[in-house]
Amino acid sequence: MSKTKKVLLCLFVVLVIIQFFRPEKNQSNAATPGDIFAHYQAPDSLKALIKTACYDCHSNNTVYPWYSQVQPVAWWLNDHIKEGKKELNFSEFAAYPAKRADHKMEELIEMVKENEMPLKSYSLIHADARLTQEQRVAMTNWAAEIRKVIQPNIK
Repeated sequence: MSKTKKVLLCLFVVLVIIQFFRPEKNQSNAATPGDIFAHYQAPDSLKALIKTACYDCHSNNTVYPWYSQVQPVAWWLNDHIKEGKKELNFSEFAAYPAKRADHKMEELIEMVKENEMPLKSYSLIHADARLTQEQRVAMTNWAAEIRKVIQPNIK
């Protein structure tokens, strides 16, 4: 057997073996009383937009695409979701201290205005997460209104 065939066979074996090592899914059936929408009002259309464009990475309940079943893609997605939730978790937003909540809304406004969120890699695959300018304005205006509610509670 040639060296190239041996290398390809080894790679194939490794790819098969890693399929058995899967990260834990970010899915919860539990109620989320700390969810941002349980504490702050938003029009239904904006709620749907934020859930579509943001919740996969910034909540406790990701809707996984078919390719998340393939390693090492699942590991990459899992790491991406953990990072996203560390930055902002809409499912636990109500538990944030006022100063942190205000800062997170400030960052949301900045990231959405500068087209940094949703990530290009996400919106490339999820066409429904691509935000129009009008949707960006609606989202940032909503976040600014939330900041007005939060700021009097900062100590």
